[in-house]
Formats: sequence, structure tokens, C-alpha cells
Amino acid sequence: MLMWIANVGLGLVLGGVGGMFGIGGGLMAIPVLVWLFGMDQTLAQGTALVMVVPNVALGFWRYKQRNAIQWRPVVCLGLAAVASATVTAWWVTRWPSHHLQGAFAVFLLVIAALAARGAWQTRGASKRVGQDGALPRLDNTSAEPPTLPDRGMVGLGLISGVCSGLFTVGGGLVVAPALTTWFGVRRQTLAQGLGLSAVVPGAVAALGTYAMAGQVNWSLGVPMALGGLAGISWGVALAHRWPEPMLRGAFCVILLLTAAALV
Repeated sequence: MLMWIANVGLGLVLGGVGGMFGIGGGLMAIPVLVWLFGMDQTLAQGTALVMVVPNVALGFWRYKQRNAIQWRPVVCLGLAAVASATVTAWWVTRWPSHHLQGAFAVFLLVIAALAARGAWQTRGASKRVGQDGALPRLDNTSAEPPTLPDRGMVGLGLISGVCSGLFTVGGGLVVAPALTTWFGVRRQTLAQGLGLSAVVPGAVAALGTYAMAGQVNWSLGVPMALGGLAGISWGVALAHRWPEPMLRGAFCVILLLTAAALV
């Protein structure tokens, strides 16, 4: 019983970290499972998915309540993500664990570089605002969302599913920036909600594949998932109290330290 409570507490902390950095907790859960519980990389990723699935499902539902998310792109994203996540996860469960761990470390370094670039751009924008006194334009506009092409959504869904199958995380980090950069989605919250619509089915498909391969520790993953659901809200609240450059900088440091330890 004490161990179960401790696992819930661990999930609470990871969920809080995930909510704070907008990553659902899975990105941090994997190295923690490797270090604290001595899991190999494949088992850690499968177990982390038990926490990731309900976390991202709750996140998508919250975004759907606040944004006019159309179901057609959701279906295109989701079906494509299921297909690519299933195939990729089946392939990954047959990888040597140390190869997968090295690939995950490289993935963390790439995410850290992207986060550092975003932090630097935010810092530069803040300086410009201070110099000319102009207020930044808000991205949360009431304009109608653009019509999203089916082929483009299928392509993004395939990429998101590959990320879910390979590392259980990362699909949302790809889909949301792509929607705002190349598909004309002006509202960041809408882009993030659509990103989660691809992450949810991809993560479910990946979890099923990892489970069939015997690469999930349910007795550890379930209490962590319960704690993660409870921790997301306070993590999000804490994130809104930090300056954005500081938040992104802290995220970069955590990713770099984690990647270095895995290497």
C-alpha cells in the first residue's frame, strides 16, 4: 500500500512538471523510470504511456471545450496517427534497448534546441517591446479557423504517430507548430488542441502495441497515471506565474541534463 501511494506521489510530481512545461509528464517519466526503477528503455516507454494516455485525453477535452475544433481534421489526424503509431511501436519493441535509449537522448537534445530557440526569440521580442513601447499582438483571435486540407492533416497525423510509437511523446510538439507555421492556424490554443487530437489516438495505439509485446508495468503505471491527472492543474497554474523566457530556459536545462545522463 505504501508503495502504491509513493507511485501516486511520483505521478503527481511528474504530472505537475508535465503541466508546467506542456508535455503531459511522459517526457520526464521515461528517464525517471529508467533511473529509479532500473527499467530498460522499452519497458520505461511502455509504462510511461499508461500515464500519458489519460493525461493527453483530459488535455484534449479541455481544449475542445474552449475552442471550435472541427471534427474532420481531428478524424484525419487521428486515423493517420493510429496507423503509423501501431507500425512504429511494433518495430521499436524489437529494438535493442540501448539503441532506443541513445535515440531518445538525441530526441531530447533536438527538443531542447527548439525550446532554446523559442526562448531566445521570446527574449528578443520582449526587448523590442521595451524599446518601442508597443504592446505585442495577441494570438488568441476570434477569426474563423482556416479550412485544413485532408492530405496535410493525414501527413501530420503520420508524423505524430511515429513520434508516439518511437518515444511515446513528441507528437504534439510537431503538430501544433506545423499548424501555426504552414496551415494558417492563428490561435495557438486551437493548434495545441488539434495537436492533442493526434496525440491521443496515437498514444492509445502505441500503448496497445507495447502491452501486447509485454513492455508495460501496469502496477506502476496505473497509480502514476492517477497522480499525473491530479498534478496537471497545479503545474499549469504554476507555469502561468513564471515569465515565459524563464520557463523555457528551465525546460531546456532539464532536457539537456536528462539527455546527458542517458548518453
